[in-house]
Amino acid sequence: MKRAAKVVSSSGAISWMRMKDIHILTSSLVTYTGDGRFSVKHPEGSDEWRLIIDYVQPRDAGLYECQVNTEPKLKMAFALRVEAAQATILGAEDVYVKKGSTISLTCKVNVQSTPPSSVTWHHGSAVVDFDSPRGGVSLETEKTESGTTSKLLVTQARSSDSGNYTCIPSNANPASVMVHVLNGEHPAAMQHGGSCRLTPTILMALLTIFTANLLR
Repeated sequence: MKRAAKVVSSSGAISWMRMKDIHILTSSLVTYTGDGRFSVKHPEGSDEWRLIIDYVQPRDAGLYECQVNTEPKLKMAFALRVEAAQATILGAEDVYVKKGSTISLTCKVNVQSTPPSSVTWHHGSAVVDFDSPRGGVSLETEKTESGTTSKLLVTQARSSDSGNYTCIPSNANPASVMVHVLNGEHPAAMQHGGSCRLTPTILMALLTIFTANLLR
C-alpha cells in the first residue's frame, strides 16, 4: 500500500518536509532520509511533484508540507491519516437464524487504494467456498472506490452450521461473528439466559401500585 501527495509548480525548487520532526524528506529529485519508503516522483516535462510513501504505516500519520523555493517562499500542508486495514462483518456479533433458512453474512474491507487480492471465509478452521463438502454455499465479492465487500450465503441452515465464521482478506485484519442456528428456540431466551423480563404492561401496573401506596 502507498500514499501520495501531489503539488504542481511552474518555478522554484520543490521540497517535501515532515512537520512532526521538521525533517526534510526530499528536495528536487534528491531524497534526504534513510527510510527507503519515501521518494519523489516528477514526470519529465511536467510541473507535478509527488511525494510517495510505500508500505504506509500508522507512524507515518501527520502533517507534510510542500515548499517552493521562491521569494516569498510558497508552501502547502497536507494531513495524512492512516487507518488500520480492517475487515468488518456487518450486524451484531451474534447472528441467529432459523433452521432451514439462509445464513447471510456481509464483510466489508476498508482498504481503498489496494483492494485485497482475495477474501476467504472460514467456519471454525474449515474454509467455506463453492467447493465445500457441505454444498449450498454462494460467495459474492464486489470491489468499489469505497472498499471491498464480500457476501457469504449458506442455504438450508442446519445445526452443524452453527459456530464461528471469520472473514479473512489478503491484506487486512480479519473479522469474526458467531452464528446460532435455532431449532425452534427463541433467540431472546438464549441471549438473556432465561432471565425474567418485565413487559411494559406489568411494569406499568407495578408503578401504579407503588404510586397508590405512596399516596395513602
